Amino acid sequence: MNVTENLNPHPLRHVAIIMDGNNRWAKQQGRQGISGHKAGVERIRDVLGACREESIDALTVFAFSSENWRRPPKEVEALMGLFYSYLKKEARKLASEGVALRVIGSRERFDKKLLRAIEEAESIACSGEATLVIAADYGGCWDIAQSAQKLAQKVAMGEIAPADITEEALSDNISTSDLPPLDLLIRTGGEYRISNFLLWQAAYAELYFTDLLWPEFDGSALKEAVQDYYSRQRRFGKTGEQLVKEASRA
Repeated sequence: MNVTENLNPHPLRHVAIIMDGNNRWAKQQGRQGISGHKAGVERIRDVLGACREESIDALTVFAFSSENWRRPPKEVEALMGLFYSYLKKEARKLASEGVALRVIGSRERFDKKLLRAIEEAESIACSGEATLVIAADYGGCWDIAQSAQKLAQKVAMGEIAPADITEEALSDNISTSDLPPLDLLIRTGGEYRISNFLLWQAAYAELYFTDLLWPEFDGSALKEAVQDYYSRQRRFGKTGEQLVKEASRA
């Protein structure tokens, strides 16, 4: 273990992934776009297994953004169908493996059939040592806004004062508030942006970008990202010299 690794004593507990590149992978294979999304579902299983091997408590995946509704209607319909199928097929398996399932995001635009499937899956896989979070119709700006709205309602009802709307209060009402803080945010597909994903949570997360398309990103790729995480120096506002001194005293 090198000096840099010694300076990252923070266990990796929460990983989030922007699963990008499904359509491009399908085109490379000479297939229709939906086949890429189907292949991507298999990668969720692989990566979740690798997370458990690495003792990672929570995995949050970006399945469908609030902006993805702008895609062609047939693609959106296919994605909703794939989401429904995943929930119906995987909930009991997740429960048997000790993985709790949660879906975050606005649910206003989902049809009743999908809403029932979400609720049923969450009730089946409702507890476990690990958590899989699926972000669907999710946006980081929406997440911050809905947290602020909750606090504004409390102000309107006289339960809290405006001065009580602090960073801590907003964090307590964000969609992942009861999970470990986000440590590592991964994006596949070669793009270098976070696309309105977990904006609040990513404030001090380590960012990891890979050229691998999502259907190519398997458990071994996740473990490479984990190794990279532990090679970094997480300062949280401190200097490297401070961390060296603290590590020497430990």
